[in-house]
Amino acid sequence: MMTRNEMIEHLQAQVCRVVFKKINGEERDMSCTLMETALPKATKDPLSQKKVRAVNEAVIVAWDVNKDDFRSFRVENVVSFS
Repeated sequence: MMTRNEMIEHLQAQVCRVVFKKINGEERDMSCTLMETALPKATKDPLSQKKVRAVNEAVIVAWDVNKDDFRSFRVENVVSFS
């Protein structure tokens, strides 16, 4: 299976199909990306945001191209990545 960094590299270059197990046990098939051209423009001023979260290395947050929203998945729960 791919590493988290390899998945992120692929997501930054193209739309990928990710099949993963959700926390509740359901399997989800998602088309997602991290290509800058596909991501929505930031609506908040990053300097005005007060809460800064630590990066969770177990999770990848990506743009779901079908739902037009950010979704996340746990790297360890990925069934297939293409």
